[in-house]
Amino acid sequence: MSGNRLLPTVALIGVTAVWGVTFVQVQDALELYPLFAFLAVRFAISTAALLPFAWGSLRRMPRDGLKAGIAVGVLLAGAYGFQTAGLELTTVASTGFITGLYVVFTPFITLALFRTPVPRAVWAGVGCALVGLLLLNGAPGGSPLGNALVLASALVAALQIALLERFAPRYDVRALTFLMMATSFVGFTVIALALGQMEVPRGATVWGALLVTGLFAGALGYLVATWVQARTTAARAAIVFTLEAPFAALFGVLLANEVLGWPGWLGCSVMMAGILLAEPAAATALRRLAPRRS
Repeated sequence: MSGNRLLPTVALIGVTAVWGVTFVQVQDALELYPLFAFLAVRFAISTAALLPFAWGSLRRMPRDGLKAGIAVGVLLAGAYGFQTAGLELTTVASTGFITGLYVVFTPFITLALFRTPVPRAVWAGVGCALVGLLLLNGAPGGSPLGNALVLASALVAALQIALLERFAPRYDVRALTFLMMATSFVGFTVIALALGQMEVPRGATVWGALLVTGLFAGALGYLVATWVQARTTAARAAIVFTLEAPFAALFGVLLANEVLGWPGWLGCSVMMAGILLAEPAAATALRRLAPRRS
């Protein structure tokens, strides 16, 4: 692989590593700071960081594009809300691998919404995912309720990805990303205020998690991922994205002293096999789904 082709892949691996370590940071921060307040401040940082890049294209965005960005933003907020609530209850490794199941679910969402055929490899991936999920529920420190919340997050994320694949070719990606972040910020702020959770963040643990998730994993991560996906194939990018799950497990063991035991590690391995089976086929199905620019 030449240097020009290697650089996007290396950059994307770096992004997935940052995404993996944030599971540990968020779990630590949630012990000190309320859930919805954390999400509100996180997306406030992402929104502010993206504004300079998106302002020009946002002003030219048609009304339909604004509606699309807000709709996808509501789904993004739902995915993060379920995921973060689940992370409070279950392990970092379980959260990382179950989150990765959006890869498996997305083609079935597109089948239901747009009649896009589901490749056979994805069916095999679903079987592996279900077996892996059952094994993860028996891992030390795991929580069936927490795992169920993260599973709901993966389903909502799959719906968000399917709709975004529909909208992204029609509208400016920077404006869409900004609208998703801003919608999530507004939604979580309203929830945090209603629950009386809003308070000023304090301490290095909380601020460290907010800055890494809001700036590096959020705004910068999305910009790098967009830049990479313009320079590599969808299948290659999709496979690299699956590294988020093993990175989460690795950092959970190294930084959070998690012990998965043999059921947990076997479950992670089976689930990773399912994700890798489904990923190239899922990317192909989504490329057929997305309308081309004229």
